[in-house]
Amino acid sequence: MAQQQAVIIGSGIAGIATSIRLATAGFSVSVYEKNDYLGGKLSAFQQDGFHFDVGPSLFTQPEYIEELFTLTYKNIKDYFSFTKSKSSCMYFFNDGTQLLAPANKTDFVKTVVDVLHEDENKINDYLDHAANAFENIGTLFTQRSLHQVNSYKNGRLVKALKATKLAYLTKSMHAYNRSFFKNKNTIQLFDRFATYNGSNPYKAPAMLTMIPHFEVNVGTYYPFGGMIAITNALVQLAKDVGVTFHTNASVDKIITQQNNTIGIQVADTIIEADVVVSNMDVYFTYKKLLHHDALAQNILKQERSSSAFIFYWGINTTFPQLHLHNIFFSNDYQKEFDHIFQLGTLADDVTVYINITSKMEASQAPPNCENWFVMINAPAHTNQDWTAQSEKIKALVIKKINQLLQIDIQPHIVCENILTPKDIESKTSSYMGSLYGTSSNGKFAAFVRQQNKSQHYENLYFVGGSVHPGGGIPLCLGSAKIVGGMLS
Repeated sequence: MAQQQAVIIGSGIAGIATSIRLATAGFSVSVYEKNDYLGGKLSAFQQDGFHFDVGPSLFTQPEYIEELFTLTYKNIKDYFSFTKSKSSCMYFFNDGTQLLAPANKTDFVKTVVDVLHEDENKINDYLDHAANAFENIGTLFTQRSLHQVNSYKNGRLVKALKATKLAYLTKSMHAYNRSFFKNKNTIQLFDRFATYNGSNPYKAPAMLTMIPHFEVNVGTYYPFGGMIAITNALVQLAKDVGVTFHTNASVDKIITQQNNTIGIQVADTIIEADVVVSNMDVYFTYKKLLHHDALAQNILKQERSSSAFIFYWGINTTFPQLHLHNIFFSNDYQKEFDHIFQLGTLADDVTVYINITSKMEASQAPPNCENWFVMINAPAHTNQDWTAQSEKIKALVIKKINQLLQIDIQPHIVCENILTPKDIESKTSSYMGSLYGTSSNGKFAAFVRQQNKSQHYENLYFVGGSVHPGGGIPLCLGSAKIVGGMLS
């Protein structure tokens, strides 16, 4: 019997992971990537001696990656190494309060009690609820299709229903947080986790309060070599199990015949396949590759997630008060999200996130320097002129950093690169530059997200941040696991 052929469109983390799973299941797998590099958002570049990871900067749930090495009978230590972080984030609040969050529950609770004067029992209850929600609801949601009967067997649905509190369905994330905590800084700290899937804490359901479980109860990690080390390790693993990668190979069309998917077209070449997996944004998959405007427009019924505006700064000094992950909060969080999701603009006071991998590995920057990945949440790209706004946005970011660090950062910026929402759209084929496809700003948003198997075309599957279960490295790897399970 001839070996089945699988083609994967796009080499984001989900596409690479899917290629590994399908190759292990016996498929002959080829990945087609339009760029001259692999990894999608999880890529990197060098500038003036500084290393910069381009996209995702937080590493949690390494078991999803470890599972791929177990599946292929390879030793992860031959490809990749990482360490658990001692702290998860350094928080700077607008009133001058500073909090270094330890990366374990016991110390985290003690710190929040000491610094923000919250009730210890309340914090423990909140985090216990988050753990219970993930173990009974989250695992069902993130590791299985919501559209297959088998997902709900063996008591899984009963456990999920028992763990679903009424508040998860009736309250927003912000309202739920406000019911637990009294300090506005604590509420803001926990509201921030809505941004992990590009959503608005004032609109997103309280169910998303399970997200802090990964960072606080379980912990955060650092991959040696930076986040690009994850891409490099999985690409090498994929090659070692027989996957073929094609770069500078933009897919122009998915070939169908009577609603059967039979291959793809790259330039003038037709590549036949038994299975096609799209790691491309599902909107663009329908719009550009299938030329199905109705299905593309159906995706747009759901609100797009937020995007990002990122500065990559080489800094000619070091800041001992900063850590690997740092957050500088705005004064009015609701105003900030109203501007992003309702007005499509930026507020005059923004929250700034800074990731500095040279804190973990000095070699990521020249001696006595730091590599700053500086990001703000931004609206999805519509018709904004981001180039014209870049200096104004830079001024907002510098103002916030200067205010909370009591310094003048401008003279220390010795090199710079910029990534706008429009750039994100063009480089990663993420429609409107939305980092997570659709937002979760609604009670049932998770259930109307594009499922992983097409209902319109046979042998067509979807993985990545724009489809179930969502964006971010763990969820993208979860989509690969779901598709791998369907096809193996």
